[in-house]
Amino acid sequence: MTKVLAITSCPNGIAHTYMAAENLEKAAEEMNIDIKVETQGSIGAENELTASEIEEADAIIIAADKAVEKSRFIGKKLVAAGVQEGIRNPKNLIEKALSDDAPVHKGEGNNKKEKMPTASEGTKQNPIYRHLMNGVSFMVPFIVVGGLLIAIALTIGGVPGEGGIAIPEDSFWKTIESIGGAAFSFMVPILAGYIAYSIADRPGLAPGMIGGFIAANGSFYGSEASAGFLGGIIAGFLAGYVALWIKKIKVPKMVQPIMPIIIIPVFSSLIVGLLFVLLIGAPVAQVFESLTGWLAGMQGTSSILLALILGAMISFDMGGPVNKVAFLFGAAMIGEGNYEIMGPIAVAIAVPPIGLGLATLMFKNKFEQAQQETGKASLAMGFFGITEGAIPFAAQDPLRVIPSIMIGSMTGSVVAMLSNVGDRVAHGGPIVGVLGAVDNVIMFFVAIIIGAIVTAFMINLLRKDVENPVVEDSAVEEAESNNPSAPQSVEQIDKLTDITSVELIDPDIKANDRDGVIDEMIAKLDANDVLTSKQDFRKAILDREAESSTGIGMNVAIPHGKSDAVKVPRVVFGIKRDGVDWHSADDSLAKLVFMIAVPKHAEGDAHLKILQMLSRKLMDDQFREQLLNVRSEEEAYQLLDQIQ
Repeated sequence: MTKVLAITSCPNGIAHTYMAAENLEKAAEEMNIDIKVETQGSIGAENELTASEIEEADAIIIAADKAVEKSRFIGKKLVAAGVQEGIRNPKNLIEKALSDDAPVHKGEGNNKKEKMPTASEGTKQNPIYRHLMNGVSFMVPFIVVGGLLIAIALTIGGVPGEGGIAIPEDSFWKTIESIGGAAFSFMVPILAGYIAYSIADRPGLAPGMIGGFIAANGSFYGSEASAGFLGGIIAGFLAGYVALWIKKIKVPKMVQPIMPIIIIPVFSSLIVGLLFVLLIGAPVAQVFESLTGWLAGMQGTSSILLALILGAMISFDMGGPVNKVAFLFGAAMIGEGNYEIMGPIAVAIAVPPIGLGLATLMFKNKFEQAQQETGKASLAMGFFGITEGAIPFAAQDPLRVIPSIMIGSMTGSVVAMLSNVGDRVAHGGPIVGVLGAVDNVIMFFVAIIIGAIVTAFMINLLRKDVENPVVEDSAVEEAESNNPSAPQSVEQIDKLTDITSVELIDPDIKANDRDGVIDEMIAKLDANDVLTSKQDFRKAILDREAESSTGIGMNVAIPHGKSDAVKVPRVVFGIKRDGVDWHSADDSLAKLVFMIAVPKHAEGDAHLKILQMLSRKLMDDQFREQLLNVRSEEEAYQLLDQIQ
């Protein structure tokens, strides 16, 4: 029997992933073809393909709108398409994969996670930034390990002297310091290597790391100073694109197997190495030495200006591209022994989440109960240097929150800069001070406190009082204990009716457009005391729709939102008899609408399992027809009870 393997995946990994899998399985059954589908959804990979199954397969299908690892399919017929193709034209995909014209996956540079074509291709991330951040993500652990080990060694084993704190040569802590120094020595080669890896995959890794090693050692090009992280970045991009260019050269078939392991790495390494030794290294080293010297000599107004810029960049997008550029700058300076750039950055990293958490404690009249709970989590994340703890607040009220945290971070950064606060590890938050990685640690904590207080008072100044009063936790617990229909936790959900009820079913929706249907269903949630704020949840729903339509086709739409405005997980089901335009992939009108409401704090695997089962069940034509024919809430509930 013919055997086909498939992988389905979509960016959100909730509905389309499982719908494509279901349709491929149905089509294969009709065609008398044996198929196994691995789904890569929000809950991770399920039904994973084994090496023996891949070996026996006649063809591979990838229906995905996100990166999928292909290296395991080398030598197999492989057809790749968007996830919608798996939903709409599964038979065509299977036929194409089994045809004689199907391409065989060779793995020459294709064995990386490749991005599938999507409708939003025009808004994809800048490739230069993506490659750079890939290198940074692999570099940071080396800086953290090296910085912490050196800081611990100096704190415990250091002895004050004329030149500052030093560790005796015969001390055990000198060994610890040396291990930390070894970790630092990998910084630039790792940065360059994984930039090149992002561009050209495995063939680019060796030339990138070799180029980075040369960049970090001025002796190769007759310079006392190295080219530093600037040289590492240049070496990484140069190695990656040289390797990519060599990979595109047509060679005889007998040479192809050794291209990725011998030809490409060797020639790329030679080209990059010689360019650095003969042409690039010395000028870049001179520029980097000048930059490092300028930064080290900054005083007064110029240092304040730098602190303001770094503080604003860190808090502007809270872990986004602007944040990462400032972070990279500070991390690179650690490698050059300039810790007083990372110091203000470490403060700015912690200020947004701590400041917002502090605001929820100081000014409770400005926040709803759910936001106050989020504030507690934000405080904890701030302690560990996770700026993203501020994102829930910024997403709900960007015009007030973002300026507040930027001003707070800028203030804290200036205090840190003027106090000569230094950070020896590429991380921020009070945790690095507790671990002994910060110079002038008292002013480090003072700077964070000042920045957080400024943020909190800015929030108080800009935000209006909330309309609904805050309910104490004890009152909420009492209300839930007295309510026999109170929902189970997300982990206890076994079927769809665990998170819906007769009161949350509308067999005759009145609205005549998508937004009207959304409002009508949100009103049902609100009437059943599921929401703390209709407006906030509506924003979450519409933000999700803006990413891509939740109209999945076949007259079905599954709008869903995750928001702090949701008290408990709930599903609303409604029927619009004549349908509304939901911009569905197959242009069908949405008649069966399932609205999923999930609280931020209750996201979990069990809930995603329910979404998976819902998506699969809705592939059943007969089941959809039965739902369309129901006339009462009770009748619909009985059908929904089958989804488990």
